[in-house]
Amino acid sequence: MRAVIQRVTASKVTVDGEIKGEIGRGFNVLLGVMQGDTKEHAELLAGKTARLRVFEDPDGKMNLALSDVDGEVLAISQFTLCADLKKGNRPSFFPSAPPDEANELYEYYCECLLKNGVKKVEKGVFGADMKVDICNDGPVTIVMDTDIWEKNQK
Repeated sequence: MRAVIQRVTASKVTVDGEIKGEIGRGFNVLLGVMQGDTKEHAELLAGKTARLRVFEDPDGKMNLALSDVDGEVLAISQFTLCADLKKGNRPSFFPSAPPDEANELYEYYCECLLKNGVKKVEKGVFGADMKVDICNDGPVTIVMDTDIWEKNQK
């Protein structure tokens, strides 16, 4: 699984002009599910997301997690994060998980965020043409990839 996590002051997603998800302070998460990803990957990534300490403490240091600042998450499924550009300039999306499997793991990731203490998790619409408004704070943007963590543990 790949995630691009952006610290935001606000974020919302619309489909056909209708707001489907909206948050205040927290994270906008763009999530790509790869072939071979499992529930264990979703659990690991959700835990890391929930505990990510990138909010400033009273001393101005990035030392606080979502739960410390009553932060929220807007999670957007984005298969384009799975793009393979090894050959040529046109991306191949072969590495992305099949839609049914990807949606199941996307939904499970969102459930795991709640289990990890995130007070509010909003979502986009899986597979839809979405418009995402992001007010990036900082900007602070972190990329997480469970494949890299797995390789480092071997």
